[in-house]
Amino acid sequence: MMGGGEFEIGQVPFNPDGWGPPDSSNLNLNLPVNVPFAPFSRSDKLGRIADWTRTNYNNPNQNRSKNPSDSVFDFSNDDSFPSSGAADDDSSFRLVDGKPPPKPKFGPKWRFQQQRQLPQRRDEEVEAKKREAEKERARRDRHYNNNRSNANNMMRREPLKSSVDIQPEWNMLDQIPFSTFSKLSFSVPEPEDLLLCGALEFYDRSFDRITPKNERRLERFKNRNFFKVTTTDDPVIRRLANEDKATVFATDTILSTLMCAPRSVYSWDIVVQRVGNKLFFDKRDGSQLDLLSVHETSQEPLPEAKDDINSSYSLGVEAAYINQNFSQQVLIRDGKKVAFDEPNPFASEGEEVASVAYRYRRWKLDNDMYLVARCEVQSVVEINNQRSFLTLNALNEFDSKYSGVDWRQKLETQRGAVLATELKNNANKMAKWTAQALLASADMMKLGYVSRVHPRDHFNHVILAVVGYKPREFASQINLNTSNMWGIVKSIVDLCMKLNEGKYVLVKDPSKPQVRIYEVPADAFENDYVEEPLPEDEQVQPPTEDAEGAEPNAATNDVEEKEVVAQA
Repeated sequence: MMGGGEFEIGQVPFNPDGWGPPDSSNLNLNLPVNVPFAPFSRSDKLGRIADWTRTNYNNPNQNRSKNPSDSVFDFSNDDSFPSSGAADDDSSFRLVDGKPPPKPKFGPKWRFQQQRQLPQRRDEEVEAKKREAEKERARRDRHYNNNRSNANNMMRREPLKSSVDIQPEWNMLDQIPFSTFSKLSFSVPEPEDLLLCGALEFYDRSFDRITPKNERRLERFKNRNFFKVTTTDDPVIRRLANEDKATVFATDTILSTLMCAPRSVYSWDIVVQRVGNKLFFDKRDGSQLDLLSVHETSQEPLPEAKDDINSSYSLGVEAAYINQNFSQQVLIRDGKKVAFDEPNPFASEGEEVASVAYRYRRWKLDNDMYLVARCEVQSVVEINNQRSFLTLNALNEFDSKYSGVDWRQKLETQRGAVLATELKNNANKMAKWTAQALLASADMMKLGYVSRVHPRDHFNHVILAVVGYKPREFASQINLNTSNMWGIVKSIVDLCMKLNEGKYVLVKDPSKPQVRIYEVPADAFENDYVEEPLPEDEQVQPPTEDAEGAEPNAATNDVEEKEVVAQA
């Protein structure tokens, strides 16, 4: 019952004679008019009762039904359903929204469609950087693949050459691995100056403003003499030894080599002479300590050919040439000098010498043991009426392909990256420069960035920048521990003091991180610049004072000529 009315079901006839409704002729029923009835048997398959989705009724040539079971319920041809108003209904029908349906936003097709919808032109700077990085990566990979196979063999063979020929009659006393040096520590009190010799010129501050855009050509100073005098040939050290001012004597070059020994890769040697109760650390005439190593700690191998301008020996000569000229060019050459207690002990009267001052300093190693060393500073600067000592050194770029950093492009914007690369490739050399500045108590160490005019021209160079650092701060930046430096020196001094009187040599093993001590005859290393040549120098005369025809340890007059001789 709904809404107060009745819902009449109507009469449902019953067929007692079979299945389905009874014969309509026997019934008097009020049935709907023109409603067709399709008889069917039990064997027929039922399909659709009413198909409202058919669209093929307008096409008479199309098959009305693809499924035979649907033919029973197909009333499209039945005239009982009038279709005269169909055309009118279709003409009056209108879509409200004619836009195409939105495409799905998920799935693989959408991802590729969205990629095509991105803007075709991106930021030019980002694209340029990506292309540059891709080119650089490809260049490094190509360089690595082309040279690695042969270069690895060269790197293995090159260190096998010792800095000094080990003779069969030499007696090896001990070998010390570098791993033991890292654990050593020793603190020394502040040193005292015993004597200052030489004269210094003032530093030209205009060089601090040099950039790669306003580079300066590196000049050549042929008339100024530089001295590389060993310990026992120093008249001042001999005088101090006779006065019993100390027990151990050395130079800053030798001490820095010992202090930074764990960072070294190339072979080096130091002569030790025990005379009475005194100990002298010397270098051989024409020793490799007179040169500067280049790319010593780099992973990129250098050419092994002797006549190659990028071989380790040729670069060492070039670096020494650059450093000597750089140390004199950055000075104010107006004749004003700061003179000290005594003149240059190695210069003759009237001889033009380079700006250098020697500080003979003494450190206390033990209650009855003192060490005297000759330390060098190259310039002086006056700030607020106070004079500060400077050391001057130059890093040299020979080919950016080896370092991977182009100084002309990176020095102005990424100077830290350039310095980090140099610290990686020249860790030993820069640590030795820092140690020498600390030994001399220099107030500032100036580092110059000097590059070749062209990568294949090793005679002409330009100064790209000059940067100053405080030695103690720079030492902490490169993890150079002062206590560890002196711990290494103290352990080697204690070991050598236990030896008998005689001559010995410390040799850094060319292939292992260790140093060996040999006992050698008293006349060893006499004229060794001929009998025992430097590595890679069997056919090339080394650039020493003796090679120029002067007396041993005389002044080095023209470094450029030595470089020409080395490349001849």
